[in-house]
Parts: sequence; C-alpha cells; structure tokens
Amino acid sequence: MLASGISPAYRRLGDQSWQERAACRGAATDDPDLFFPDADHILRITEAKRYCARCPVQQVCLDSALENNDRYGIWGGLTEEEREPLHANIDNRLDYDRVEATLAGRDIHLTNAERRAVVRTAYAREVSTDHLARMLKISEDHAERLLRRASREASHRRLAEAAPIRPYPHTDASPPSLGRAA
Repeated sequence: MLASGISPAYRRLGDQSWQERAACRGAATDDPDLFFPDADHILRITEAKRYCARCPVQQVCLDSALENNDRYGIWGGLTEEEREPLHANIDNRLDYDRVEATLAGRDIHLTNAERRAVVRTAYAREVSTDHLARMLKISEDHAERLLRRASREASHRRLAEAAPIRPYPHTDASPPSLGRAA
C-alpha cells in the first residue's frame, strides 16, 4: 500500500509516477536497450525479466503498457509476444477489485467491461446520477441514460429468471410446422 492509501496495483488516469519506483529505472539508464531487446536475444530478455521479477510496480507497469497500447519492449515482465493476447483482450478485462476501487472514489483507468460493471453496480447500490457522472467523468445526462439502461437490463434479467421454460407440446419437442399439411 502506498503512503497515499492507494494500492500500487491501481494507477490514476494519466499517472506515470509509478515509474519512479520501478526496479528498471536505474538499469534503463545504464543500458537503455535492455528492455527493448530483439526477440532472439534470450540472455538480454532474461536479464530484463530479472529486474521485473523484483519490481514493486510490475502489475502497474503491465497495466500501463496494455492500456496505452505499448507494443514494443518488455513491460510488466512480459515480452511483446507474451503481451499480444493480453492486448487483444484488454477491452474485455473485468477486474472487480478495480470496479470496487472506482466505486470507492479512486480515479482508475477502466476497460469498457469494467465501466459497464461500474454502471451496473452503481445502479444496484442506488448511486446518484451526479456521483456516477463524477466517477466515470461523463455528463449527468449520459450517466442518467446509463442508469436507465442498467434498470432495463435488470428488469429483463428478472423477467427471464421468473419465466417458466415451456417445452413444445409435441412429443419430439420440435416446433410446430408452419407449412400446410399434405
């Protein structure tokens, strides 16, 4: 936990101060190419990853690389190739700790999936429109539309859960024929 009370696993929007605590900070000055090796330089990759393994901000570094679409170099202990599948799925990341941290008032970079989860949770907890707008840095009108949508989605879920499943009355459980009988 940092002195500010914010877990080092979360960074504020636009915040790059985590780099001051990175294990690679001194190493990058000695050898600026250490964290940008060619894919076939296994010894350099291994050396760079050793710094990452003892880094107090390794997860923040990885999140930053993914959120900023940094495709080159070693970030968060992963090479370009190792990060590729993570880059492809970053918009689908759904970390409920990040959602809860946002609801607690922390200014965290969220994925699209996490933003939707914040809205659904805000609706369920009856968070005010203006508070949701401040959390997501959107207009109150937009926040109101998002909460209305969350309300409709919750109603649809309740209806779907309450509706009994009715099998077709035919013995083979297939739908009735729409054609004319021969």
